[in-house]
Amino acid sequence: MIGISIATEWEYGASLEYFGIKDHERFGYPYGEYFKRTIEGAELVFYQTGARKVNGVGGNQYMMSKFNLTKVIVAGTCAGIDDQFSNLDIFVPDKAVQYDCTVKEIEPLIKQSFIVDIDLSKYGNDFYTGTIGTADKAVVMWKDYLELIENNITIADTEAGSIAYICKKNDVECIIIKGISDFPTDESNADPVESNLEQINVYLENTPKVMNKIFGEYLTRFI
Repeated sequence: MIGISIATEWEYGASLEYFGIKDHERFGYPYGEYFKRTIEGAELVFYQTGARKVNGVGGNQYMMSKFNLTKVIVAGTCAGIDDQFSNLDIFVPDKAVQYDCTVKEIEPLIKQSFIVDIDLSKYGNDFYTGTIGTADKAVVMWKDYLELIENNITIADTEAGSIAYICKKNDVECIIIKGISDFPTDESNADPVESNLEQINVYLENTPKVMNKIFGEYLTRFI
């Protein structure tokens, strides 16, 4: 069975709507809920983990054990970092890193032990790829955005790098499919609270568009 890991309630809600899931098809587990579908002959379990690294790792470890998963696909939104790309662009990263695991004042922002290389060779190369950076702190403030640019991060989120890490520990293949929902904005000449609220509103508007694009144009290829 293949697991489809979905973090936030908005991403999961869009998934329920996309697949037309009825109430009796939804099942609870300690991190949220899940539903099943068979696509192209493959059995899939879609599950919400909740946001941030602890939920992502805990939910996926639970599901790997419960369903003996052979592959995990992390599907969801991300913040854009590399400005040559645009909102709603979809990425399948070939590298996942965690950038909040060091004392960055005296150590590199990203340690080798928290880097996961993802082999995509069997899936072709006609899709956007790059490096996804993960931290518990979402990329909201402009200074965080600039730091990630300096470290060649393409997109950023709050769970994928840690899920890739725990999949590697379990010897389970991990594929990350993420779509840009929003870009951080320079709040230096604006009210930071209002600037963040604007970014959240863009995220909420674009989340179902990203999820529909992932499920409609990418999922089948990677199962």
